[in-house]
Order: sequence, then structure tokens, then C-alpha cells
Amino acid sequence: MKSFKYNIERKIRASIQLSKINILDNTHKHLKHKSHVKNKLHLKLIIESEYLKNLGRIKSHKKIMNILSKEMKNDIHSLEIKIN
Repeated sequence: MKSFKYNIERKIRASIQLSKINILDNTHKHLKHKSHVKNKLHLKLIIESEYLKNLGRIKSHKKIMNILSKEMKNDIHSLEIKIN
């Protein structure tokens, strides 16, 4: 998991100017949900970025989703994004 989180951070840092990023794995909170998909993660991104703040919430979320499109198809079930 650590290398997966590192790869996500690396991809985002390569595409977006940011001060700080924190990636939390919240999969354990969703194990009993009906929609839980085994081997897919529930992640929360907390990103400090003036660039993303200036884009606005919708555009910044779309940008991150586009960056992680491959991971969203294969590895991530749910992605919560918080921009500070």
C-alpha cells in the first residue's frame, strides 16, 4: 500500500503545484458496505495548493480525477478530495 500511495503522490506532484499532500486509506471504514468492492480502496486526499484553490472546487476535483483516471478504473473505489 505504501508504494501505491507514493505513486499517487508522485503523479499528482508531477502535474500540480502543491505545498503538501496527505493520502489516507479509509478502506477499513467501508468493509461492511453493500457497495464495497474487494481489492479496491477508499482514499482521502488532503491537498494544500493555492493553484487548486484558485481553480475552484469542481475544476480542481476534475483535474485530480483526470490525473488518477487509471487508478480510479483499477484500484480506487472511492476518492474523497479536500483542498486547503
